[in-house]
Amino acid sequence: MTLFLSTFVNRIDKKGRVSVPSTFRSTLELNGFKGMVCYPSPNLSSIEGCTVNRIKKLSDAIDSLGPFSSERSTFSASILADSHQINFDQEGRVIIPSELINFAGINNEISFVGMGETFQMWNPEAYRKFKNETQKQAQDNLTKLKWNND
Repeated sequence: MTLFLSTFVNRIDKKGRVSVPSTFRSTLELNGFKGMVCYPSPNLSSIEGCTVNRIKKLSDAIDSLGPFSSERSTFSASILADSHQINFDQEGRVIIPSELINFAGINNEISFVGMGETFQMWNPEAYRKFKNETQKQAQDNLTKLKWNND
């Protein structure tokens, strides 16, 4: 499995297009869809990005909550209903819907942040602040990481 790794900052052009980092595009296209799925983060001021297969797994997890549960309705309304499938153009650019751009407070630049099986898109300054705030917390919690000894 290929992962989303590293952080890239790209400019949004006057037409609202942004280039998706080539390594992210390669990972996204492994599933046969030349695009990405995006939705507002349920717990951060960022946009979540993933493959079609990943959103299908998320949808399956939500469905497992039962057809009439309030949790299922909550997750469906806050994630699936606000998700967008976005196709790449010939140059690997996308236009991220304005409601997602506004949600994340993104202006002229966007940070693409690899998170393993998913990635996030941030206002670069907001991401710098978030990273600075969570750096110490990550260091303090290193011992909680569980390793699978394959």
